Order: sequence, then structure tokens, then C-alpha cells
Amino acid sequence: MIYEAIIMGMTGDEAVAWAAKQVNPDVVPAYPITPQTIIVERFSDYVNDGLVDTAFVPVESEHSAMSASVGASATGARVFTATASAGLALMNEILYVASGLRLPIVLAVANRALSAPINIHAECTDQLVTRDASWISLFGETAQEAYDETIMAFKIGEHPDVMLPVMYGIEGFIVTHALERVDTLPDEAIRNFLPPKREISHVLDPSEAKTFGSLVLQDYYMEIKRQQEEAMERAYHVTKEVMAEYSEISGRKYEILEEYHLDDAEYAFVTYGATAGNAKAVVDLLRAKGEKVGALKIRMFRPFPGNDIYEALKGKKAVAILDRSATFGSPGTIVQNDLASALYMKQGAPSLHGFINGLGGRVLMHEEKEQIYDQVKQYHADGKTHTQEWVGYRS
Repeated sequence: MIYEAIIMGMTGDEAVAWAAKQVNPDVVPAYPITPQTIIVERFSDYVNDGLVDTAFVPVESEHSAMSASVGASATGARVFTATASAGLALMNEILYVASGLRLPIVLAVANRALSAPINIHAECTDQLVTRDASWISLFGETAQEAYDETIMAFKIGEHPDVMLPVMYGIEGFIVTHALERVDTLPDEAIRNFLPPKREISHVLDPSEAKTFGSLVLQDYYMEIKRQQEEAMERAYHVTKEVMAEYSEISGRKYEILEEYHLDDAEYAFVTYGATAGNAKAVVDLLRAKGEKVGALKIRMFRPFPGNDIYEALKGKKAVAILDRSATFGSPGTIVQNDLASALYMKQGAPSLHGFINGLGGRVLMHEEKEQIYDQVKQYHADGKTHTQEWVGYRS
């Protein structure tokens, strides 16, 4: 059943807050940080106005926000919070606690550059470097996706086969502060889509003795970590199922990958987040010139959908990975390295060319993307299979 959309004009931050209001979580520990602040500000308005019955907990730092989230989630509460940049970095210690305790906390990330120097604009390094924290990790391109992924994140993380925390990123100011049309769902649709609150198996309960976060040494530590890996493997299938179910009620097609003119493409851009929209626009410009090029948007970063990406890119000559992040001293960009691992020695895999761009909110112009396309074609002609370079900066 597709529910009739309620059209609203909202920024990405406001879309996240509105979706969180409709979910009506039990606990929201909050600490403000640009460009995420509007999310928790708007949600605090909903608390003040009596539109949710959430326990809103102002804390003194992002480390405390995630610590309070862990404590609340361990009791069976449905928990939501949000952060950005240095805030996510400060949470880092507790990210591992949340996933190790198998707590399905939902975290919205307003992707922003990390200091130094200080910069408050878009970059995805803050979220990408959490790749080993055992969090399901998604990216959104628009305010619409920010709204939709907020809702889906709860169902993915709380699935009994998963029980892992979920984060999703939207780029600072580019999405967080841009006013867009957002097709929202009625409250009834959200209630029917999500499972009842507190439908969580392992919780702190005074009537039943359980151990949380105890000391585990050589005898069982690896077994517990392996369970997390198995949960992440199941999260791949659950995410696909949840996105398909959400597509049925919203009328918007959601998949872990989004293909654009890839069927007959010889070359492709690989993107995630807001860059995907610009890449599709450049594909249109190049197609108008007769070029066989397409684009692939990665919506789910963890678990990394390597086999799906291989099927989408198999037979292509070469791809340009547009990474809004830098991995200093690495042979490839963050996403490029994952792609290289996933495609290694597979028949028909394209050559991979990483392009570090857009750091600190800088915009990569269409003309520059066309130059990247020409460069990748030349790399293919020259027989180069793996390159990494910076683009869109002053030397």
C-alpha cells in the first residue's frame, strides 16, 4: 500500500527531526554541533510542545550523548541522537561499546570536515573513518533521503537478526541546510512500518540476571566479535528487505545501490551522498555528446555491498570514484580501497581511479567532472589500472 504523501518544505536537518518526531523515540540524548544543531533544536521544540513523549536529555558533550544512548538502549528504550565531525570523533570510544553490546541506537550524522584547520562545511571523513566500529552505515543524497533513512534506520537496527546500531550521513550545509521538497508519510504509516517499542530481546531487567559489558579475555572475546560480524552479514539482507518494504509504502524506490544509465556504459562514476546528484547531471551532459557513461551511487557503506557493486560494474572499462574524503598515505581513497578489495581478481572488473575532492565543502564543478571522465578514458588507453589523485584544488 502506497500512502499519500504530505508535501513539506524542509532542510535536511529539519527532515531528520520531523522523521524522528514521527518515530517518537523513548530517549534522545543531545548535544549541539554545527551543522547538526538544527536536528536536536527542532526535536527539542517537539518535546516542549508535547508532540512526542520522549525523554530529551541535554548532555555536556558528544561522548556523553553516546554514553547516555548506550545506557538508555540497554534498558530496551528506542534511542536516537545526532552529531557531526569532531562530535562523532569524540563519540568514537563509545561507538564500539554500542555495537559490542548489540544496541540498535540510531545516529544521524551531519557530515563535516575534521579539524585542523577548523572548517564547518561538508566532508565525509568523519563517518567513513568509523567503518570498523561495527555500525551499519548509510549515506543520503537529499533531504528526502534524510527523512526516509531516519525511519528505515530504526527498523534495520532493531531487527532481531541484526541488533546493531545504525548511522546515516547527510553532508553539512549542502543537504543539512538546503531547503527542498520532502514527501512525508502520515504518522499512521510510520506506526505500521516500525515494530512496537521495546521489542528487544536482551535488555537490563531487575527481574532477570544478565551481564552487560563484562570483562571477556582470551576465552570468549573472539567468539563475541565473530557474532558481530555475522550480524553485519545478516544486516546486508535485512537492509535490502527493509528498503523494499519502505519502497512499497512510500512509492520511492530504495535499494542499497542506485544505478544510473549503467546498462550500456563503458565508463562510470562511483559516488555516495550529495555528490551523486551532480554526477548524474554530468552523465546527462556527457550522454548528450554521445559518451557511453553512467553512475553508481552507494547508499549503504557498511556492510559494504561488494558483490552487488561487482555485478553493477562488471564489463565496464574504468570507473572514477569521487571520494569526499582523504586517507593520507594510503594507496587509494577510502571507498576506492574497499572497491579494490571487493573486485580483486574478478573477471570483467574495471580499473579503479580514485579522485579526492570536495574537502571542506568545496564544490567540484561539472566541467571538472568532465575532465575527470576524460582523464579516466586516457588512463584506460594507457593501461593504468589503479590511480589516486586530488582534484579541484589550487596547487
